[in-house]
Amino acid sequence: MALFNASSLRKPGFRLALVAFCVAIVVVALGAFTRLVDAGLGCPDWPGCYGHLLWPIQEHNVTRANEIWPDNPVEHDKTWPEMVHRYFAGSLGLLVVALAIVAWKRREESDQPFRLPLLLLFVVVWQALFGMWTVTLKLWPQIVTLHLMGGITVLSLLWLLVLRLDNQHWQLSEGLHHKSLKLRPWVIVCLVLVALQIMLGGWTAANYAAYACVDFPTCRGDWWPAMDMATGFDIFQTIGPNYLGGLLESNARVAIHYTHRIGALVVSLALLVLCVRLVTIGERRFSRLALVIFAALALQVGLGITNVLMHIPLSVAVLHNAGGGLLLLTLVTLACKLWSVERKERAV
Repeated sequence: MALFNASSLRKPGFRLALVAFCVAIVVVALGAFTRLVDAGLGCPDWPGCYGHLLWPIQEHNVTRANEIWPDNPVEHDKTWPEMVHRYFAGSLGLLVVALAIVAWKRREESDQPFRLPLLLLFVVVWQALFGMWTVTLKLWPQIVTLHLMGGITVLSLLWLLVLRLDNQHWQLSEGLHHKSLKLRPWVIVCLVLVALQIMLGGWTAANYAAYACVDFPTCRGDWWPAMDMATGFDIFQTIGPNYLGGLLESNARVAIHYTHRIGALVVSLALLVLCVRLVTIGERRFSRLALVIFAALALQVGLGITNVLMHIPLSVAVLHNAGGGLLLLTLVTLACKLWSVERKERAV
């Protein structure tokens, strides 16, 4: 079965949305890479870098930049990831603007997505602001987490737009249609749980809590280690200090890390139940989606465990970030199919 519909059946803007989605994948991956190599403050100003459109390379420019920003000397291994990420994010913003223009011009056409591209544009504007505040507020964990969620939201909405413009609807018999409708509440629950787990992952990364537990399945040799939940999840942390490297004490970081592990267990159980329910419907397309969701879940869990046991290798950590997005996209796909499913007419 083809992933996308025949080109003659797609709606206008499909290819543009698909290109934007591919760029969004790159942006999310670059964002994770930038954060994991501690390059979030690789450029202390915004939107330029030490007053340059790219970053200072020549020796006299580097010397001048170090004089102006003595507390943030130029580190070339951190400036380029930050600026490459910014330029890809800017390109994505322009693509989303183009999608909004296409939607506005075709707003009178029936069943042509209109509000979704405008919602995307709204989210992208806020995402740009979060990107700026990430730098100006010196990696304040609340903003870093919201910036991550903004990126995942843009990615998910773009994929939903691709599916909507692809204009491919499942047709089911009356019995299967009735069974599929019963799945909707559980799919919503799973979507919320996965989104919360990704947010927990963002909070873990923003507070540098990934290194808090270096063993698995225990944490520091205990099944229930000493934790400081109140400090770990204090969303009213002071604005002003430089949060590069994190400022929390050990037990607070353990609380964040261990909560993320518990969240992974809850999400895994919920998705396994969903997969079983999809298979028991008895329709091949649902069974295929169940297999994709299960594979994405297994991959994500495996990457999470590998992260701990191998002490957060960069490649695995970036893949773990991408895996969370992939898992969410599988659920977005399922939700789109369930909410657009059509009942097959009986033969007369």
